[in-house]
Amino acid sequence: MYEKYWGLKISPFQNVPDPDFYFPSPIHEEAISRLFYTIDTNKGAGLLTGEVGAGKTMVSRALIRKLNSGRYDVGLITNPSLPLKDFLKEINYQLGILPSSDTKGDLIRSINEHLLSNFREGKETVLIVDEAQVIRDDGLWEELRLLLNFQLNDRFLLTLILMGQPELREKIVTIRQLDQRIAVKYHLKAFDLEETKRYIVFRLRKAGARHPIFTVKAVETIYETSGGIPREINKLCDLSLLLGFLEKRDRIDSAVVRKVLSDWKTHR
Repeated sequence: MYEKYWGLKISPFQNVPDPDFYFPSPIHEEAISRLFYTIDTNKGAGLLTGEVGAGKTMVSRALIRKLNSGRYDVGLITNPSLPLKDFLKEINYQLGILPSSDTKGDLIRSINEHLLSNFREGKETVLIVDEAQVIRDDGLWEELRLLLNFQLNDRFLLTLILMGQPELREKIVTIRQLDQRIAVKYHLKAFDLEETKRYIVFRLRKAGARHPIFTVKAVETIYETSGGIPREINKLCDLSLLLGFLEKRDRIDSAVVRKVLSDWKTHR
């Protein structure tokens, strides 16, 4: 709606995990490097946590893009709050497996056979479970642990990557046998002020901006309000661009951002 007014080709602050808009901050780059190390060196399992909106899902998409499809077979589960059998079906589906039946035994057997087949072909199998904090079924946690038992004498046949909110780390600690299998753990922190500035400029340039749109004070207000959380930054920037367009502003200053915040509070 406002893109043409601001000289943009596309909307720069959509809250979707588009890897084209992945911002390689030191925090997110370290997360990807640690997870890639877990996969590339066959460590078994890795854990990524972060506050709501910190960019975990974006990291998962950027990580998948980094993995060469010729070497890695990747399954991504974005909604793990499923009954046990449905969860096993979803693993089969995401890895492109066609099990002989939908009995629990056949679903597990088909996964094991697929892992062995990938190993023989020189492929690494990776299962990424996003939003893992929503898993409530203890039986499902046990199945995830047992998946890591699919191994040869000297290596795992599957790398499991769990992603979720901070409470996921607390849950994992209570499952001792699973916790012991997790070789790498990392927590995504929020941006500081400087990273927030670079993040906003990066996304605007990706969308086609050729000149600064947000003033320094506007960015500072956005940082103070958002706490450096990317999802909150996106919301504030998007609404500020909309308001600036409606009011025919030539820049987004702190007054525009404060007005957005005032309208936000009024309509909550």
